[in-house]
Amino acid sequence: MQTFFTTGIHSEFYQLEKNESRHCIKVLRLSKGDIINLIDGKGGFFKAKIIEPNEKKCIVEVITAYQNYGKRNFFLHIAIAPTKSMDRFEWFLEKATEIGVDEITPLLCDHSERTIIREDRLKKIIVSSMKQACQAYEPRLNPIRRFVDFLNKPRKGQKFIAHCLDSKKEIFGKSISPHKDLTILIGPEGDFSEGEIKLAKKSGFREVSLGTSRLRTETAGVIACHTCHLINSL
Repeated sequence: MQTFFTTGIHSEFYQLEKNESRHCIKVLRLSKGDIINLIDGKGGFFKAKIIEPNEKKCIVEVITAYQNYGKRNFFLHIAIAPTKSMDRFEWFLEKATEIGVDEITPLLCDHSERTIIREDRLKKIIVSSMKQACQAYEPRLNPIRRFVDFLNKPRKGQKFIAHCLDSKKEIFGKSISPHKDLTILIGPEGDFSEGEIKLAKKSGFREVSLGTSRLRTETAGVIACHTCHLINSL
């Protein structure tokens, strides 16, 4: 069943936004009477029936409505340095959204090779991934932020920094306390600098390892996301 993103469903009948109407009717060629899913990014999940298949303003009738659909009992915030290749960072956003993440902050680090991102494009990728996975909550994508500025903002819950430098580190999966908020920092291709790691530790972040392999940035982000979900599902 096809899923569409929408905002502000407050009545039995609803008009899809123009781009979603076009995709629904002209691209997918759905017709009157077809059943579709709707998600609003705020926990709302709806089943609806097409009653007016217009490619500019498709009208649907809401059949069933669910609130807090798929709500998790923990909050996951991944702060990660964008990769030099945007394709890789976009892949991370896609997969993390499909698995389930609540907030993403792109980081500008000492070894960063990318300092600019297109938030508009990245948000479209997030919405597309939400529809693919039927995720009713839209992850919050923050503007790119300097590493130091990120640390200066107080954060609740568990705090971790994953890096590859030789030091005494915990295993990430064994360090997570289930059902509690969590923030994890993932560095750029050149990893975090020693100075950044020291600053993070002073701010209460615990050093963790994501495994014995040296992972690409985007892979590390996905592994962290999946590990967090796995521990919280046990």
